[in-house]
Amino acid sequence: MSDVPDTKNRWPALPYADWAETCAALHLWSQIVGKYRLAHTPWANHSWQATLYVTPRGLSTGTVHDGSETIALTFDLHEHALIGETPAVRKRFQLEAMSVADFLDRTTNLVGQLGGRMDIHGAPNEIPNAKRFAEDTAQRPYDREAAERFHRALMQIERVFTRFRTGFLGKVSPVHLFWGSFDLAVTRFSGRKAPRHPGGVPALPDAVTQEAYSHEVSSAGFWPGGGGVNEPMFYSYAYPAPDGFAERPVAPAAAHFDPTLGEFLLPYEAVRQSPDPEEALMRFLQSSYEAAADAAGWDRKSLECNFGTPRVPRTVS
Repeated sequence: MSDVPDTKNRWPALPYADWAETCAALHLWSQIVGKYRLAHTPWANHSWQATLYVTPRGLSTGTVHDGSETIALTFDLHEHALIGETPAVRKRFQLEAMSVADFLDRTTNLVGQLGGRMDIHGAPNEIPNAKRFAEDTAQRPYDREAAERFHRALMQIERVFTRFRTGFLGKVSPVHLFWGSFDLAVTRFSGRKAPRHPGGVPALPDAVTQEAYSHEVSSAGFWPGGGGVNEPMFYSYAYPAPDGFAERPVAPAAAHFDPTLGEFLLPYEAVRQSPDPEEALMRFLQSSYEAAADAAGWDRKSLECNFGTPRVPRTVS
C-alpha cells in the first residue's frame, strides 16, 4: 500500500465557518510576529521585507537581524507553539486559547529571552476598527486540528505558486504571506510604472500602499476566508485594472469575476474537489495572468519563459 496521502488529505477541507474565530486569532497573532520582522528589517520592494514564509512546520519570519542578535520566529502549527531561535538559544510557548494581549505579552517575553527587542507598532493593520493589541483582552479559541489543516493547505498552494513563479523572466515576488490581509500571494510585474494609488486601505498608511503599487502588477493569492469572503478563496487582480480585464476568459469553469472586489475568484473547495487540484489551480493562475497581461498590453514575449525544472538551467539565446 502506498504511503503517499490521497488528494483529499493533501488538500484538506477548510470550511471557514468551522474555524473562523481561530483564523481571526491567527491573523492577529501573525501581525504581531510580522511586525517584529518589520521593525528590524530594512525596507525592500513592495513591503517584501515584512512578510512570513511557509515552512514544513508552519509560518516563519525567516532571519531577523535584531541588533547584534540573529533571530527567527516560527509558528509551528503541528507542535502548536511559537518558537524563537538564535544560533545559541531556542525558546517557545504553546499556542492555545488566549487573548491577543496575552499573545503579545508572551511574544515580547520570548523575544527578550532571545536577546531581542519587541518594539513594534502596537495596532493591527488592514482591519477596520480593530483594538490595539494590548487592549484586545477577549479570550480567543485555538483549534489545533483546524490550524494543522490550514498549514497542510498552505503547503500545497505554496508548491503550485512556486512553480507558477518560475514561468516569468521579469520581476516577480517571492511566494509569501502578507499578515496585514492574511493572504499567501505571488505577484508579477510588467516593468512599467503604475498611476499613483489612491490609498484608503483601512489602518494602513497611504505611503505603504502607494509604494506597494508603484508599478503595474498581476497578483494572485489565497485567503482562508473573512473580510467579506466567507470561504477559502483564490484570487487574481491587476493594478491598474485595464479596460476589458473583467470580460477576459479565465479557467477553470468555477472561476468568476467579482465586480465588488474587482478580482477574479476561484473557491478553494472547487480546486480541492477537482480530479487534479494542482492542474486546476495552475490553470487559474495562468489564465488570470494572461487576462491581465493581454488587456494591459504587456510585452509577454520578453517577460515569459517555460516553467522551471529542477537541475535544468534556463536556455539562454
